[in-house]
Amino acid sequence: MAPEQDRIEHLLLQGVRDQVYPGAVWAVGDADGILFSGSCGLLDPTDPDHPMRPDTVFDIASLTKIIAVWSAIGTLWEERCLNLHDPLAALMPDLDGHQLGQVTVHHLLTHTAGVPLRANLKNLYGTDPQAIREGVLHEPLHRPPGEAVEYTDRAALILGFLAEELVGRPLDQLARTRVWLPLGMNDTRFGPLPTALTRRCAPTEYDQETGRHLRGVAHDFSARLLGGVCGIAGAFSVMNDLAIFLRHLLKPSTDAGGFGEDWTRESLQIHTGDRQPARGLFWHPAPGTTPEDDIYVHYGFTGTGMWISRERNRWGLLLTNKLYYGRERQPMADIRNAFRSLTFA
Repeated sequence: MAPEQDRIEHLLLQGVRDQVYPGAVWAVGDADGILFSGSCGLLDPTDPDHPMRPDTVFDIASLTKIIAVWSAIGTLWEERCLNLHDPLAALMPDLDGHQLGQVTVHHLLTHTAGVPLRANLKNLYGTDPQAIREGVLHEPLHRPPGEAVEYTDRAALILGFLAEELVGRPLDQLARTRVWLPLGMNDTRFGPLPTALTRRCAPTEYDQETGRHLRGVAHDFSARLLGGVCGIAGAFSVMNDLAIFLRHLLKPSTDAGGFGEDWTRESLQIHTGDRQPARGLFWHPAPGTTPEDDIYVHYGFTGTGMWISRERNRWGLLLTNKLYYGRERQPMADIRNAFRSLTFA
């Protein structure tokens, strides 16, 4: 066993013992595939007969932004269907005359668009998906585009709407046909999950309305409000599929569809200049590193994370269902930082 593998297993098993999460599945790899991987803990702490397994299905939360929205936008960019610096009004005619129309795709990918930061979509726009779409697209900006770097889920939601309009297909179909199926990510899909996959799915947060932990349906309320499919969250996946995706970032297959090396190279570099926090295109430097370290990351609220470094030819993947125990952030942050350090040691 490689020293890194042994230390990662010890780290993640300690997280189970400390009840940071019920269980974890992880992998470390390079351009050729998985170097080592593992799993520990239980799918559900009340069910000792079902351990975490390599094929456990996870609600990957905000990793949806990467594997669905960022990657789909990448295919459109590489096909020259959009220019990152064109105003959205040039791509979506119904934005003409609205403040969002002056925002660019680049603004959204770097979280510099000036759109409202956080909002309860239901309280603002109701429950009709079309009304929500129109409300989000027509909402006034809260600051001028390019003025500040401010993370907001709305960026991915808007980009999902844009991709749907440009291709004329819902985001789930778009991601599946342009990215997931061409890459061989056969167990990746938006929820709600069918019964067979739900049985393999790690439960997340306790839901007061149903009296049980969410399982097979997105934890993210916005995703549930929009039928399970949106740019913010809602996708479910497994270790092997996400390993294929990360390998593709380092070594795009010549016979696979989806985005290519140019999009990955463009995204994994700083696009926010001296403004802080530094951002690439939906990716950002891993906490505890600098842009010069070339380790980029994206996290999911349910306890997921993926790291990538083109310079080091290395990627890391950590999947947990930490929300089963609650929303405390620091213990999971500590484990993620330690996992990153071991992965790129």
